Amino acid sequence: MNSWEALLVALRCLRVNKLRSLLTMVGIVIGVTAVIVLVGLGDGMRAGFSKSFGELATVITVNKVTGEVPGGGKPRELHDSDITALRKAPAVADAVPYLTGSAVIKNGPASEFNGQGFGTTVDYLQVSNRQVAAGSMFTNTDERIRSRVVLLGSTVVNTLFGGDAQAAVGTRIRIALATFKVIGVLKSNGDADDIALMPLSTARAFVFGGNDTVTTIAAKATGVDAVPAALDQVNEILSERHHVPDPAKRDFKATALQNQLDQFNQFVLYLSLFVVAVATISLVVGGIGVANIMLVSVTERTREIGIRKAIGAPKAAIMKQFLIESTILAGTGGLIGVFFGITFILIGAAVMTRVAPDFGAPIISVPAVLVALTVSMLIGLVAGGYPAMRAARLRPIEALRFQ
Repeated sequence: MNSWEALLVALRCLRVNKLRSLLTMVGIVIGVTAVIVLVGLGDGMRAGFSKSFGELATVITVNKVTGEVPGGGKPRELHDSDITALRKAPAVADAVPYLTGSAVIKNGPASEFNGQGFGTTVDYLQVSNRQVAAGSMFTNTDERIRSRVVLLGSTVVNTLFGGDAQAAVGTRIRIALATFKVIGVLKSNGDADDIALMPLSTARAFVFGGNDTVTTIAAKATGVDAVPAALDQVNEILSERHHVPDPAKRDFKATALQNQLDQFNQFVLYLSLFVVAVATISLVVGGIGVANIMLVSVTERTREIGIRKAIGAPKAAIMKQFLIESTILAGTGGLIGVFFGITFILIGAAVMTRVAPDFGAPIISVPAVLVALTVSMLIGLVAGGYPAMRAARLRPIEALRFQ
């Protein structure tokens, strides 16, 4: 019997027991589908996160340490001159000041919000990777003439204007003792949505007092690969300016957001691997099901095997037939699982794009599809191996006597 004839015999045997064959493939189908879908979800989450926060990977934040400096005295403040010095560093593309503090934001006498006053420059949006949902950003001219203009975070708008961003733009509100005109509303990014963003000079003149200190410096590296060099240069420049000879006694802390992003991506990777490992259990269970059914098939067809061996069928032909049957079972289940997996990912991508566009739609991973399909085929070979050997080793006379 050649391979083509063995294939036809295997298909005929599987067709005779349609329900049993279908139930045997269920475990393989579920396992392959789960692997493809879960890998797609993990890849989509990482891609969405990288797209949303990729620009932040080049940002280095500098803050004054709190409390006493180890082995030293009171920490020095961060000044405008520090920003000027950092902008000259080769690996630093820009440095932006943040001046922040608590502020009561009022829209009329009966509506107020305890938020954060936030003074900065026009480069804030680019460095922080934020966008304006309504209105516009203030300009360099506003910074130069200390215009009392402000952009509000989404939480502030929800409290003072019922979430209506268009209604907020153009309104006059009070922050501290000064009146400001709302010129824009910031798009929510899940963080710092309680701020009232204004020019740095305005914040100093009307909210926090006039001096040249800042709360935080956001230094942007020239690229992701330049982050380590930029971090070293930031530490070196500020250590020299603050007269800090020992790195352990620095009165400031420089943190590269790239490290936090890398940690998040690593966490997502480990989580994805764990979930895929759990899903792989379904494939193993499916393989056990295939092995069990093939053993039953060998038992049911013992007399058939005896007849075939009695008329001269070699052991290799018997093994080949049962291996083909088990491989067809597992392979067909794998193909069905691939179909369902890709279908679920396409449906999920369409839904996620509308419901949560920033989350990251699931992605079809070609390597995951190929690996899942290959593993299902291997499971068929392995699961059918023992039953095939058992069938091939049967002695003709004993097989013919089997009832």
